[in-house]
Amino acid sequence: MLLTIDIGNTNMNIGLFDGELLTMSARLATERQKTDDQFAVEFLNIFKIYNIDFNNIMGAVISSVVPEITVHVKNAVQKLIGKNVIVLSPGVKTGLNILIDNPAQLGADLAAGAVCAANEYPLPAFVIDLGTATKIYAIDENKSFRGCMIAPGVAISLQALTNTSSLLPAISLEPPKKACGTNTIESMQSGIVLGTASMIDGLLDRFAEELGEPKTIIATGGLSHFISPVCKREIIYDGDLVLKGLKAIYNKNK
Repeated sequence: MLLTIDIGNTNMNIGLFDGELLTMSARLATERQKTDDQFAVEFLNIFKIYNIDFNNIMGAVISSVVPEITVHVKNAVQKLIGKNVIVLSPGVKTGLNILIDNPAQLGADLAAGAVCAANEYPLPAFVIDLGTATKIYAIDENKSFRGCMIAPGVAISLQALTNTSSLLPAISLEPPKKACGTNTIESMQSGIVLGTASMIDGLLDRFAEELGEPKTIIATGGLSHFISPVCKREIIYDGDLVLKGLKAIYNKNK
């Protein structure tokens, strides 16, 4: 079995593959103060919950956008499985041609997601990643990463709105019945949910004008299931895009 870990700014996504099948997925909060041993205890507890014998794990691969904890997570995994752990970084083979100004600056999560999109979906493709930040990136028909856009994420935007406005309450991320809200909650939902969807719609149009129309548009990330259904284009949801990309990268580098 192969252990895949995607360390994001808010959450750490964990997946276990048995061959091509994702047999387990879990999510932990990203906590920057933890030590190697504390991470090892967390992973051990996850394995126990899902009745997984870590002696059956033959390798692991990590992507991270939180460099201060990457080495701690790697060390924790190595203590548990006693096997090689690949950390996605410059020099690791991905099979992508990265056509940005400084390829070494490409986020590991974007690289892994792009690998999965290039391997599993018709190209060219645009990927929408709705996590801590909202990102859209493009992969062309030659498996080249063409670039991306990055904006404040849905949760960050909502938190900024409620933390700095005394009369605005916390709300659930549900699409409102109409764009022109007639009460505070509905109006905020319109701004956050429909506003984000409209931004995505507009940027997808601009990407298409610059790069050509995509054959596939994919949504991933923890908040994508709130936003992508109210976008105007046909969008495929793949919540495991990054984990599957990590598996492909591990197989290319083992």
